[in-house]
Amino acid sequence: MKVVGLFILPLVWTTIGWSQITHPKASPFTKTEQVIGLSKISLEYSRPAVRKRKVFGLQADGTPALVPYGRIWRVGANESTKITFDSDVKIEGKNLPKGTYALYIFPYENLWEVVFHKNTSHWGDGRDNYNPEEDALRVSVIPLKTLAFQENLLIYFDELQHDSAQMIIHWASTKVQVSLSLDTTSMMDMEIQQKLEDNPSAQTYYEVARYYQEQGIRLEEALSYLERALEKGGDTYYFFRVKALVEADLGNYEAAIVSAGKSLILADAENKDEFVRLNQKSIALWKSKLY
Repeated sequence: MKVVGLFILPLVWTTIGWSQITHPKASPFTKTEQVIGLSKISLEYSRPAVRKRKVFGLQADGTPALVPYGRIWRVGANESTKITFDSDVKIEGKNLPKGTYALYIFPYENLWEVVFHKNTSHWGDGRDNYNPEEDALRVSVIPLKTLAFQENLLIYFDELQHDSAQMIIHWASTKVQVSLSLDTTSMMDMEIQQKLEDNPSAQTYYEVARYYQEQGIRLEEALSYLERALEKGGDTYYFFRVKALVEADLGNYEAAIVSAGKSLILADAENKDEFVRLNQKSIALWKSKLY
């Protein structure tokens, strides 16, 4: 029995020695995804807090603040911040191929250099391992002072359009905006071509026409697709609604009024009050353009 005890004791101590306590992180990790048009952007970063510290530049006594000017900043904490684009993108008008990049910034008083870096494996602030030859893209943006104070670093996307957005980096009373643009039109053209070649349904024709109408492009094609949608799908209030909008965009207000009238009757029969109101408003507007 004594011999057995000698073997058990080291095993117990080994287990205790390797156990770790799970505890809250000072800079919590977060992951966010944003869809822009047909593209998805994923972002992974940790969110440090100000905690009554001077964040950028110099402190009052002239010593470096938390993020000194001119020094590489990982735009977060712990491991490098990572951003993934599932399609090619333009950053401040410059091309960046799809892929995953580490996000770094070199902040200065009146200008920040935002870097998309190919090496995503660095831990810490990157000073020891950063190699500018591994940069995929570097752009310059102007930092802005804000009245709104942001305690924890926040990176988010705003001003969302089908083919563009702003990436906002906000911490303390400073933020920058980085413009993103994507060739959604080309992606949509490919998507539409594939769908139209594969036995398209009435809904497919309608969705293509609605997209063209929303973008203000290829209106004659849109009208043709709506007519096919009506042939395949029968009288539908939202089909006629978009048909009316396309006809009005083409300047054919008489036809638009007729289509809007049909949409109104069908919508009223289905208790779609919002579409009834929209059609009434459109009919009044288009009649004013005729008489």
